Amino acid sequence: MNETGAHGSSAEQLGSTGGETTGFTEVTDAQELHELIGTPLRRTLDKERSTLHELDRQWLARSPFCLVATSDEHGNCDVSPKGDPPGFTLVLDESTIALPERPGNRRADGFHNVLRNPHVGLLYMIPGRGDTLRINGRARIATDAPFFERMEVGGHRPALALVVETEQIFHHCAKSFMRADLWNPESWNPAAVDSRPRIAKTLESPEKSLAELEQYYGESYAAKLYGG
Repeated sequence: MNETGAHGSSAEQLGSTGGETTGFTEVTDAQELHELIGTPLRRTLDKERSTLHELDRQWLARSPFCLVATSDEHGNCDVSPKGDPPGFTLVLDESTIALPERPGNRRADGFHNVLRNPHVGLLYMIPGRGDTLRINGRARIATDAPFFERMEVGGHRPALALVVETEQIFHHCAKSFMRADLWNPESWNPAAVDSRPRIAKTLESPEKSLAELEQYYGESYAAKLYGG
């Protein structure tokens, strides 16, 4: 540790106004990082692929949910959840997949980022499984293609699709899910925080009554998942 209490000469203390945000030490180079966390096992590096294996295709066919990470040209990041019936991500060929875009909040943060920087990262989950499938690649935004018909749900065709050319594919171990006890129902406590209507009332729509917001997020909310 250096005179400021930092590990190594490259680490820097982060200043702040006080409290628990004071006195951090920062790692600023790769050598120091590896000294702290160790060198990755050879198999964790060798498992990367650029094309889809049959096991990857099987995973995508069973996955109903993924997270899509993007950033703009300045490095400002966004992560967006995507969910649909299992198999919603289509495999177009050994190195191309496509995800439908469903009605949402219309912010389109991820799409705006893709227009500026095509690099994306995706993490696919299967409920009950702790391991995940990770895919990194370059994305484009499609407004129409023959495969759009295969993306229809209940007669609703997506307005857009994210087409990703895969560059890096690998399966990630279950340790983080195991630490979180994520799929154990006994660990769940959804009532521990305010309901979605109450959060909206406090942070987003204070002019609305709680009754109005509870109605908005009620049964009719689920009926509009694909439009209408």
